[in-house]
Amino acid sequence: MTDHQTVPRRARSVSWRRLSSLRVRLIAVFAAVALVTAVSASGIAYWLNRDAVLKRAQNSALNDFRDSLTRNVGQLPLEPTCQDLKTLASQVASSGLAYDVVVVDDSVPGCTASSDPAMFTTRQIPAALVTAVNNPRETGPGNPYEYHLYWQRVNLAGPYLVGGTKVVPTGPTAYVFKSLQNERADLNTLGVSLAVATLLALVGSALLAQAASATVLRPVRRLGDAARRLGEGELDTRLDVEGNDELAELARTFNRTAESLSDQVAELSAREAQSRRFVADMSHELRTPLTAMTAVTDILEDEADALDPMIEPAVRIVVSETRRLSNLVENLMEVTRFDAGTAKLVADEVDMADLIMSCIDGRAWYDAVELDAPRGILAVVDPRRLDVVFANLIGNALKHGGSPVKVKVRQDDEAHTVVVSVSDGGPGIPEDVLPHVFDRFYKADKGRARSEGSGLGLSIAEANARIHGGDITAANNPDGVGAVFTLTLPLTQPPAPGPEEDR
Repeated sequence: MTDHQTVPRRARSVSWRRLSSLRVRLIAVFAAVALVTAVSASGIAYWLNRDAVLKRAQNSALNDFRDSLTRNVGQLPLEPTCQDLKTLASQVASSGLAYDVVVVDDSVPGCTASSDPAMFTTRQIPAALVTAVNNPRETGPGNPYEYHLYWQRVNLAGPYLVGGTKVVPTGPTAYVFKSLQNERADLNTLGVSLAVATLLALVGSALLAQAASATVLRPVRRLGDAARRLGEGELDTRLDVEGNDELAELARTFNRTAESLSDQVAELSAREAQSRRFVADMSHELRTPLTAMTAVTDILEDEADALDPMIEPAVRIVVSETRRLSNLVENLMEVTRFDAGTAKLVADEVDMADLIMSCIDGRAWYDAVELDAPRGILAVVDPRRLDVVFANLIGNALKHGGSPVKVKVRQDDEAHTVVVSVSDGGPGIPEDVLPHVFDRFYKADKGRARSEGSGLGLSIAEANARIHGGDITAANNPDGVGAVFTLTLPLTQPPAPGPEEDR
């Protein structure tokens, strides 16, 4: 995968995390609730007002139409002419409520009397309304009239109310056309007002959600910061608790957890310090008798050839185990110095080739090691500590690896470091052992735990590398033959911290 593909994906991941944050979700929930509530309330208000406005307009028009028709129909002759019907239509429509009237009579065929013939004729009257108007109903106690006034809302170049009634069974039929355009304009204005109110409610809910989320998230953010500081080792981190709500209880729980963790860490630290003191004291106490024993074993080793052949093997075992015990005590004391932070670095500028040659010659390894170290690579190091590092790496390669053991030194000018690699021709390190080669007292072959070293050598070598600001890594050769340990050290050491930094 290329960098061009990785960057957009990372950006999308960050954007998604922002969109899925608790603040955004709170605002979204508040906005959704406010939107649903506002739309529902606005819809209900709109339909209620619409029904009220239309009912008021149609009731006024229909009642006025009925009253005006009742007043003027009495002036109609028994056998009206088309002109009489037109006069009736004009008189009924002149009541002042701005509606038009169409009058038809079966006794005057082909005559359609309209107060506005250019606009309204029988063609604009819905067929269903004509049928209902001309359909007599059975009279009775609850229905004294055979014909009733019916109405219907239609769209005739705009919203209109169309109503109609038959005056008497043998009389004319009159229809009223009332425009509802003004009512529609009022309802449109109401709809716009409700939409604006809905939008304002949505904005208000978003602001309220922002304030609410800030109130809710502020303690959560403080808790997250406190948890981060606690994870970074600030065990005295505590939260101020206010109130008795769930967030306050969460803060109390965090404080109790931090207190318990602090107590446990303090207890473990005390036990660790006690263990280090015990190892240091034990190693120190062992040095005195071991010094005497080493002196005696040196004498015994010099006289071993003159001893009785029956006791010579026992003497050599005592000599070997005494030296092994002495090395173990020295290693333990070195480990306790690193653990206590008292290990000091006595640095000097040395030639790396000379330092490695000195380590190899001092242990008589010059016939078993191939050295590739150009002179002139100078580094500021502690020669004594690096001698321990090289002795461990080369000694392990000779003991656990196999010939040829190669030591190669090179300088990395870009990183300002010196790199020393120690490789062998053995079977390599098993993959399950590689992560543990620098662990203390770790041995790959448990069956050889008694006869081999203490298991502290590589751990001490790694500690000495790190005190120089460097590192050691272990791996198998890519060609599958042998293992390679790589030591990387800076060419110069950083300046010692001043008094202000020490404090």
